[in-house]
Amino acid sequence: MGPKVKSPRTTPINQEVKSSGVMRLSHGRMFHKRGLWLVEKWKKQNEKKPEDRKPKKSTRMVTKEVKGDKNGKTRTVRVNRFPRFYPTEDRPRKLRTNKKTFSQHKHSLRPSITPGTVLILVAGRHAGKRVVFLKQLATGLLLVTGPFKLNGCPLRRINQNYVIATSTKIDISKVNVPENLNDAFFNRVRAARRQAKSGEAGAEIFQQKKEEYKVTEERKSAQLEVDKQLLNAIRTSSSADRKLLVPYLKKKFSLSNKQYPHEMKF
Repeated sequence: MGPKVKSPRTTPINQEVKSSGVMRLSHGRMFHKRGLWLVEKWKKQNEKKPEDRKPKKSTRMVTKEVKGDKNGKTRTVRVNRFPRFYPTEDRPRKLRTNKKTFSQHKHSLRPSITPGTVLILVAGRHAGKRVVFLKQLATGLLLVTGPFKLNGCPLRRINQNYVIATSTKIDISKVNVPENLNDAFFNRVRAARRQAKSGEAGAEIFQQKKEEYKVTEERKSAQLEVDKQLLNAIRTSSSADRKLLVPYLKKKFSLSNKQYPHEMKF
């Protein structure tokens, strides 16, 4: 008997598994089965090095020969021609979109949070402190203060997701919050980083000193002005509220055994 002749393969190597949309072999497995990695290796070996390649001439104009004795024999023409037609509009019109920028977003406020409401902070470095809500800023953040004299919490911005609104209210109708207390007022001015010179690639990482934050005089004066008015509003409240409000704002919020926040009325 002669040698067996191998019949050509009729079914593909990679098949779908029971019409599930999943192939039997992955893309990487097929890459090796078909020997494509050898082709890639051969291409890399035969690839010309950058030094061997001739530098391309970056010219916009090319000189071409022209037939005819009276035509000057040569013409200088552009490599890339100018467009044949020009746009009908000088400036392309802006396409309308339903998406809005952050400044145009509608920032709704919880109905339980009104000016003068005492809030409990649940996040940040002042977590657990009771603060007084002054107003909502353009970005939707809440402007709050301790006052600083009572619990050490200065004028700050905080998201309403990180506060618990209590039923305690302070009448701040006579408190005049300065107009300059906006989002730009709280932005920190950071010094520009020094760029490393040639030869000292990573030197600037180790030479940089940590910037110490210093409270500006403008912020100090704003704090004193707001605190003075707020403390005056607390003093002018009823005698019963006055005796309770000061120690209430000074003391931090905490939970003891068998006290559950979801069952408490704040």
